Amino acid sequence: MSFFNCRCKTKTILNAFNRFFSNPFNWHTKLPRYKRLVDNIFPEDPEDGLVKANMEKLTFYALSAPEKLDRIGAYLSERLSRDVARHRYGYVCIAMEALDQLLMACHCQTINLFVESFLTMVRKLLEADKPNLQILGTNSFVKFANIEEDTPSYHRSYDFFVSRFSEMCHSSYEDPDIRTKIRMAGIRGLQGVVRKTVNDELQANIWDPQHMDKIVPSLLFNLQQEEEKERESPVELTERCFRELLGRAAYGNIKNAVKPVLMHLDNHSLWESKTFAVRCFKIVMYSIQSQHSHLVIQQLLGHLDANSKNSARVRAGIVEVISEAAVIEASGSIGPTVLEVFNTLLKQLRLSVDYELTGSYDSFANMGSKVIKVHEERQLQEAVIKTVGSFAYTLPPYQRSEVMLFIIGKIPVPGMYPALGSVTAGFQSTNILTALPTSFLDPLLSFTLMEDAEIRLLVLDILIGIIDRHDNRHKFSPVRIISDISVLKLKVDKCSRQDNLFMKKHSQRLYRHIYLACKEESSVQRHFESLYTLLALICVELANEEVVVDLIRLALALQDLALTEEALPVYTRCAIHALSAVYLNLICQLTTVPTFCQHVHEVIESRKKLVPFLLPEDVLVEILSQFLQTYVLGREHTVHGYNTERLATAYIPQITGLTLSLSFKYTGCPVVCLIFFDTVIRH
Repeated sequence: MSFFNCRCKTKTILNAFNRFFSNPFNWHTKLPRYKRLVDNIFPEDPEDGLVKANMEKLTFYALSAPEKLDRIGAYLSERLSRDVARHRYGYVCIAMEALDQLLMACHCQTINLFVESFLTMVRKLLEADKPNLQILGTNSFVKFANIEEDTPSYHRSYDFFVSRFSEMCHSSYEDPDIRTKIRMAGIRGLQGVVRKTVNDELQANIWDPQHMDKIVPSLLFNLQQEEEKERESPVELTERCFRELLGRAAYGNIKNAVKPVLMHLDNHSLWESKTFAVRCFKIVMYSIQSQHSHLVIQQLLGHLDANSKNSARVRAGIVEVISEAAVIEASGSIGPTVLEVFNTLLKQLRLSVDYELTGSYDSFANMGSKVIKVHEERQLQEAVIKTVGSFAYTLPPYQRSEVMLFIIGKIPVPGMYPALGSVTAGFQSTNILTALPTSFLDPLLSFTLMEDAEIRLLVLDILIGIIDRHDNRHKFSPVRIISDISVLKLKVDKCSRQDNLFMKKHSQRLYRHIYLACKEESSVQRHFESLYTLLALICVELANEEVVVDLIRLALALQDLALTEEALPVYTRCAIHALSAVYLNLICQLTTVPTFCQHVHEVIESRKKLVPFLLPEDVLVEILSQFLQTYVLGREHTVHGYNTERLATAYIPQITGLTLSLSFKYTGCPVVCLIFFDTVIRH
């Protein structure tokens, strides 16, 4: 062999070795251009980072030849897998950065095949046991999730990512700083999955229970962690992610999104403390679309029913959440579920009272029954009543009337009274005809004739709350004779047309029931204080000239009742005299008729000297005769605008057939309906 031939062979061998070391996978052939471009983005020292100039060449090539994109992805994936196996993490970071840039730049029809390679590499990083690789993979996935793809994908699956990100949310890594970073990466990953799939009809439905049962508990787990001011906390990020998830939920997905919340609270006994449960559902109610809020209420009611035999603290926690949700819910948006709401709450109230009376959660007490705690059942009853008020407050007047009638038809519930004092919800209505329709007013008035004194007092408070539209009720307490009522600073408006129509239609029924309520022998001081407030509000809110005359006749008739009904207890007769005196003192100053005012003041001064126990400040001992004479008023009260001739006609309560039938029908009416009435008007 000649020297020349030997020299040529040596050169050939050296070139082959050079090709091998530069590219061991393709040393025997010339590298394709896309591979050379990929290789060129990697520097000799990974610390130098991605070679930007060569990356621009690779990106330009991918845009010019999109059919090569899947091969570029496959080759990058091949290199990344090798670098992961060899723990060359610097090159791994460079490969992922290159993938991110290619994803951001290329939106062609062949992007799907490239994405498959990309997701494969992200999966490899997430499966690694190195926290830094998991976080790196998550960051790349989040960038990918924010890209709006031009072409749909028919076969892509995100099941692995949901599971893996959920696991990361529960990380128990020893180092607290790294543990926090892993959990936050998991939260961002779940957020990315939701963004990528929620609006893509071709993807597996992210709202399916198999996914929601992983995503929601993972978020709640982080949401209930305590904030640590010294280091970054995942709580705030979790709340943002949770709100975004709920905000994207359509009508048919609300149930699957809320059910895992209920299950999480059950599994971790979080109802009893209430705080976290209330916080969760505040986020839910404020995040979902307002027109879907009634669906959440329905689920809460169903969950309350499902826990009917659970401890009172658990049921009270659920009721508290329902109450908070009702406050948040937009007015009137409960919609067709409104009767279901009250039906469920009243049923729970009835069950609680039954449990309290029987001492067992079962219908028949047995050795295996749980022992109930009376004070916890009472707290539950108060929570139910408060929640009824919260719901009632969100309803428009016409729906309140329907609900009132609905509750009236319910079965009586004994043992309710201790809980009534906790009701604080308010009622405001500008139209008295709407607030007190006949269908509601008649059965309500019938309660004023019931034997139970507490129910009568409650009904009076209800009427006061509905009629008091200018917040005057508290100005009439305590009941006292005032020489100048201007100090009360009463808010008085001219009666509207609706007010006049209401009084023309219902005034005689109101007067009759007030008259008869004064005769109840079991009435105490609070009853007469409420009766005075009710009469005063009628005079301030609903009185025209004709009504004023009728109210004077009523006051005189009450005074005559105290004189003639000797069978009444002494206290009742004195209280009626005091009620008449203080009420006529108010009317005379509101009407500003000089002779009328003078006569009333003279009688009151006379009583102060001779019979002070006939005045509201001192109603205690035997009754003596001293009253306003009807004939005196009839003679001296001669002023334009007032029909004084009617004063000479004594007021006699008329008992109509309708009134009799109503009194008979509603005498035994359930106490439960009063809960609603009291709840919606107490302020």
